[in-house]
Amino acid sequence: MMMKTLYHNFTAFFLVALWACGPNFLHAQKISAGADHVLVLCADGTVMDWGSSDYGQLGSGSSNDSEVPIPESTLANVQGVIAGCDHSMVLLNDGGVRCFGANSYGQLGNDSNSDSNVPIEPFELNNIVAISANYHSLALTSSGTVYSFGEGGNGQLGDGNNFDNAYPSLIPSLSEVVAIAAGDYFSLAVKSNGSLWTWGSNDNGQLGNGTTTSSNVPINIESIDNLVAVAGGGNFALALKSDGTVWSWGNNSSGQLGTGNNDPVGAPVQVINLSGIVAISAGGKHAVALKNDGTVWTWGGNLFNQLGNGSAIDSNVPVQVSGLTGAVAIDAGVDFNTVALKADGTVWSWGSGFMGSAGVSNSSVPIQVNGLCEVASEVALMEQPRDISVFPNPFENSITIKEMNAKGHATIMDMMGNVVAAFPLIYGNNQIDTSGLSTGLYWIELEKNDYKEIIKLVKQ
Repeated sequence: MMMKTLYHNFTAFFLVALWACGPNFLHAQKISAGADHVLVLCADGTVMDWGSSDYGQLGSGSSNDSEVPIPESTLANVQGVIAGCDHSMVLLNDGGVRCFGANSYGQLGNDSNSDSNVPIEPFELNNIVAISANYHSLALTSSGTVYSFGEGGNGQLGDGNNFDNAYPSLIPSLSEVVAIAAGDYFSLAVKSNGSLWTWGSNDNGQLGNGTTTSSNVPINIESIDNLVAVAGGGNFALALKSDGTVWSWGNNSSGQLGTGNNDPVGAPVQVINLSGIVAISAGGKHAVALKNDGTVWTWGGNLFNQLGNGSAIDSNVPVQVSGLTGAVAIDAGVDFNTVALKADGTVWSWGSGFMGSAGVSNSSVPIQVNGLCEVASEVALMEQPRDISVFPNPFENSITIKEMNAKGHATIMDMMGNVVAAFPLIYGNNQIDTSGLSTGLYWIELEKNDYKEIIKLVKQ
């Protein structure tokens, strides 16, 4: 179950729960970029968003766009956010889901086709641990099954049909799933054994089975294994293997496969000059990868400066995003922009500022998004419901875990889920020696009674 939790969090929304007790800090926790809007999860479980809201995808109760982040006042106790093409999904702490925005295909899952500018609850979705969205929606349960709803004309719902479905339906032939991704008219999943399963449109070879024949049921792609994450873009796909390498297939018109050329590929091939990767994301025609040293790498289409390397020229090989270090999460917007979350809780964006989707003016290099998540003090943090805090983060030779109530337990793991340290927690400050850990990214799982939290650690 531990590895399943980790795999869930290697999906595009990429779990990051970062707290750092100190005089002041920004505490953004997760990010997700859609077609022209962005969602940010704050560490207190609230949501802020900005960009286009013509379908109500900001959930603000109106169709008014916003060029600056605004709070989503009706949402609380959120643990995950996903920005689809024209709709949004959030995952609650209790395993529930809320959706808002466009609903012409039934992608809100409430058995209707009416848009909603406020969060609504899809029918009969419980015990959800991961979500993904495009023009259709996917939801992964704690038992490893997958529900789908929304646009289904190309078989992307995986239910054996080619019809839209406004009611969440279980994909009958899929089990033991630990990661999901919704691409343009196709879907992907990773099972607990690291195998890849795909379904939907295949006109560009995006299913990865070496053909261009579509499938409305999941098929196993046997040519690749040992996967921990997948990402679906605009008719191309990415996969992250447990050894930190990235693989790609499908459309390559802008170099989005990262192979050094622009030739399409119908089966997985390795992205060149890229290793030590811990997270991936696929946009419309560009791709993003986060390295274990906190740097961000991009490739593919760059018409809107979404590669963040100071130019507007496409690249069919990975290039480093200019001036960005200490990143812990990434997401590629559908067309116009890219966002990254740093270990200090700040959010950075680059690309087009179309409809405010970048949170800043057009920029070919990362710019910090201001006005995100309230600034809190250590005293304010201690008044929050969570009992455990970890600081400093990033860290060097030690960390402190502050346990403010009952006894608990902590486990530190590397990015592949291997346990590198485990120890009990006592009331008060627990000083942990981390001098033996190599520089890079780690998970720490904190457990106490019914409370469990997974936090990303960054060792400098």
